[in-house]
Amino acid sequence: MPSDLFTAALVVLAAFFGAALNAAAGGGSFLTLPALLYAGIPPVAANATGTTALLPGYLASTWGFRDDLAAPRALGMRALLLVCVLGGGVGAGLLIATSNQAFRSLVPWLLLFATTLFAFGPTLLKAIGRHPGQHASRAQALIGVFAVCVYGGYFNGGLGVLLLALLTLMGETHLNRMNALKNALSAILTLFAVAIYAAAGTVRWSWVALMLPAVLLGGYVGARVARRIPPAALRWGIVAIGLGMSVLFFLR
Repeated sequence: MPSDLFTAALVVLAAFFGAALNAAAGGGSFLTLPALLYAGIPPVAANATGTTALLPGYLASTWGFRDDLAAPRALGMRALLLVCVLGGGVGAGLLIATSNQAFRSLVPWLLLFATTLFAFGPTLLKAIGRHPGQHASRAQALIGVFAVCVYGGYFNGGLGVLLLALLTLMGETHLNRMNALKNALSAILTLFAVAIYAAAGTVRWSWVALMLPAVLLGGYVGARVARRIPPAALRWGIVAIGLGMSVLFFLR
């Protein structure tokens, strides 16, 4: 737990605004990971703890889109969930196996990669969508889902953009169904990854307890406020946060 009120307030604010960003467009880890690192939590534990604290948002989003949830054309739901769980588990295992020093050196690159995805995600999706007849085969879909879920189990930042791009390649065109699948896959792989983090003793549960009320409140407020903010302004605000955090970690 924090030794001073300033650190506690910083982490709670990061949890609130991180959950709000996730509810609105994504990018919550841009705030929670740096805040937990500032609090003195080792990098691997900070990533695992932040992901655990933000998990309820994924679960709530999945429930909200439950009426639109359906198996993608390229894969059955059973195969999709199995590969998702395997990928998330591999990613979580890789995170646990990574030393704190190595992960700290990777953090700025991961943040920069996630920020770039977030910035150019719409362009990527439009470019992919120009070829609606060129969809991935079943084998390509399996490999793609596995690779994206490994990334999600390891870092999670920018996961939504990757999943939407992958679903487009798999032949999905209905936006609500794509969002439902994206949220469901994010929730499942994160839930399984968190179970592995917890089994390995990586999660700092006292910090999760501190962050959870702010996450729940931030997710609700973010969903309400996002309706009033122009999408472009919201997206580029998140990109600015991601770039700022990346620069700070490169300079450290």
